[in-house]
Amino acid sequence: MLLYLFLVVYFLILFTVFIYSSHRYYMVYLYYKHQKDKPVLKKKLDKLPHVTVQLPIYNEMYVTRRLIKASCDIDYPRELLEIQVLDDSTDETTEVARTCVNELRERGYDVQYIHRKNREGFKGGALANGLKMAKGEFVAVFDADFVPQKDILNRTIHFFADKTVGMVQTRWSYLNRAYSFLTRIQAIMLDGHFVIEHTARNWSGRFFNFNGTAGVSEDLDLSYRSQLKGWKFIFLKDDLSPSEIPVEINGFKSQQHRWAKGSIQTAKKLLPQILKSDLPLKVKVEAFFHLTNNISYLLMLVLSVLIYPSMVARINIGWFQMLVTDVPFLLFATVGISFFYTCSQREAYKNWKSRVLYLPMLMSLGIGLSVNNSKAVLEALFNRQTEFKRTPKYSIEEKKDSWLGKKYRGEINFLVILELLLGIYFSFNIYFAYVNKIYVSIPFLMIFQMGYFYVAFLSIFQVILSGVTSNRLARYFISKRNTEDVIAA
Repeated sequence: MLLYLFLVVYFLILFTVFIYSSHRYYMVYLYYKHQKDKPVLKKKLDKLPHVTVQLPIYNEMYVTRRLIKASCDIDYPRELLEIQVLDDSTDETTEVARTCVNELRERGYDVQYIHRKNREGFKGGALANGLKMAKGEFVAVFDADFVPQKDILNRTIHFFADKTVGMVQTRWSYLNRAYSFLTRIQAIMLDGHFVIEHTARNWSGRFFNFNGTAGVSEDLDLSYRSQLKGWKFIFLKDDLSPSEIPVEINGFKSQQHRWAKGSIQTAKKLLPQILKSDLPLKVKVEAFFHLTNNISYLLMLVLSVLIYPSMVARINIGWFQMLVTDVPFLLFATVGISFFYTCSQREAYKNWKSRVLYLPMLMSLGIGLSVNNSKAVLEALFNRQTEFKRTPKYSIEEKKDSWLGKKYRGEINFLVILELLLGIYFSFNIYFAYVNKIYVSIPFLMIFQMGYFYVAFLSIFQVILSGVTSNRLARYFISKRNTEDVIAA
């Protein structure tokens, strides 16, 4: 009896993961069905409004100048453009930002430097503080890892001729997409979100979110509350805003943790209100999947732990049952994820076929992140407050650029031990499946194994590599300083 009860729990979790994975098929369906509903600019504003561009930064010494200069270069009447540098930094970034702002002010740009001595509210608090002094009728936000294009406002501001429009979001592109294996996979993951999900939700009349940057209007919570009040949001799939994605996996994990936790916190706060509202059923259902999607990471982690006992149980019952239970679910979900990301690449790039080769590792990376993101989900569910951790940026745009030896580093934590243990665990599961001739399960088990090992080993390796490089640079500069002192003497 206990054996069957265990299998019931296992298959309930498997079925729930299957539902979330299968939802991607629906996203692709909505995307293609609503191509004719693409937002069209029907009329332009009679008079250009004053716009405030907010640039929230915190310890971003390598990218601050790039961000400020690009913002000042936006093609918009200078007398109608205000730039706010919202600096909460505690390091050399403050001097970099002040110097750059002073240079640009001398050249006639309306750029303000606003520094806070505390980080109350973190990024949101900095933006709110800036709004108290903002001159603009509209606000555009760009994070430190973005490079605003010159025509960004001309491509977005006229949509506000429609008085019901409350926000316009552009699609992210990636300055350093080709930098490494990790950045290529990240770019495909983000493309799935922007090219397919955002487009499908917005063009089909569902809710979607402002991503907190590269748009005119800060976060998932505000996005949903605004749309609940009747404001219309616009997503411009073909208008790009270049950004720098993390090149170091611990920084990437920190970013993923922040996003996953934020979505579940928003779900707890707003889902009851959404479900009780008079919104159409299609909007409520999609809001549920959108806001709770990160729970699938926790389910995937639990499913990972249950893999071995489930195989033992099925062997006792008869392993053939797996062919008509696990395999169809796993295959359908795997194909769905591959189909989803293939469509995103096909819709965004001419050379999409070469990018599809990364899909197996993309699925592995998603599984490898389950430990990191499950922690975020649990923190949100149990209301555990944690410090806002920024994602380190290094001004990486080309392969020749290097982040090694630079000041900021992602932090490694105890979770890497769990990732390593899960990699070893799945190595054992592969051996177990082989010995018991359950060959059909081995490819799926390898996806899990590679994901956990890749995330764990890269987390450790990059921290060690960064530490060694920093120590060598420190010894070099100390040695160089001592030599100069001797010469001077």
